[in-house]
Amino acid sequence: MATVSLKGLTKSYGDIRAVNEVSIDVREKEFLTILGPSGCGKTTLLRMIAGLETPTGGDILIDGNSVLDVPTRERDIAMVFQTYALYNHMTAYDNIAFPLKMRKVPQQDIDLKVKEAAEMLGIKQVLDRKPGKLSGGEQQRVALGRAIVREPKVFLMDEPLTFLDPKLRTQMRVEMKTLQRRLGVTTIYVTHDQAEAMTMSDRIGMMRGGVLQQIGTPEEIYYKPVNTFVASFLGSPLINLINCKYVEQDGKAVLDAGAFKIDITDIKGAINGEKGGSEVILGVRPEDISVSRKKSASGIESEVYLTEPLGSETNLILKVGGNNVNTKVGGVSDIKAGEKVWITFDKNRLHLFKSTGESIR
Repeated sequence: MATVSLKGLTKSYGDIRAVNEVSIDVREKEFLTILGPSGCGKTTLLRMIAGLETPTGGDILIDGNSVLDVPTRERDIAMVFQTYALYNHMTAYDNIAFPLKMRKVPQQDIDLKVKEAAEMLGIKQVLDRKPGKLSGGEQQRVALGRAIVREPKVFLMDEPLTFLDPKLRTQMRVEMKTLQRRLGVTTIYVTHDQAEAMTMSDRIGMMRGGVLQQIGTPEEIYYKPVNTFVASFLGSPLINLINCKYVEQDGKAVLDAGAFKIDITDIKGAINGEKGGSEVILGVRPEDISVSRKKSASGIESEVYLTEPLGSETNLILKVGGNNVNTKVGGVSDIKAGEKVWITFDKNRLHLFKSTGESIR
């Protein structure tokens, strides 16, 4: 097993900087996900680790040794691509065995390793079939088998579940994480899918515009985002971001959103020196909003704009002044569009950001 360290890794294409001084230390046996929107530089980052792209600056170390001048085939890594990259003229067996044959591994050892991988992945029954006769999930398992038999120090995975249907994608998330834990192989996984990142990762590195925004456990990224970009990338429905003024009056600290005010005196210490009258952004996740048909002194009057029943829960989109507010209630709700309801925020779970997007609390 191995550690992977990226030190100020940079990649430029002319005047475009696709990856900008990214530094990450990936721990031994860790499952690290690089998460971000299309075009944020995450695949370019992975390709540099693999040796398929040459960095413009910085360094890549595997087990403390720089691999910048080491060819891809000698880096002791295995990469699983978005398109699986299987050889269509070869059977599943031959696809899995291919890297071993290239190393001139004895045939009896190849048989053993291929059968062990196929058993682990549940594809023994399709080893004689070519990719065109395999389902998407079976092709994915063959690609994983080809990576496994190499017994690499590091797995690199570039959005490998993208082309699977939702049900199979959920199943493969579980299988891949279980497999990674069983093998104990250091894994760097790239995706734009927040569900994959949250459910599979030991840690997540959030990227935007080639820059690493934040790295932490799924819980840290979700509950303690460093800026509004990170906060709004994770969560469904999306976090509510509401422009407010921070006001101090009569010894109280208040957020004034125009259509409503929130007394935050109890958490005033978290404002970190923000001055009265300064612009701030209130962030509140849908699950941290309570909805009631009963008017209350602390409740904020709202009108139901849209309901989205999902079976186990119902998403509600509310109109509060000029703001749309996302919230959710458990189960099937009989609340209808056009109704008036009153909402309250869990003050202990509020997020506060500067007007420029950086986190205050």
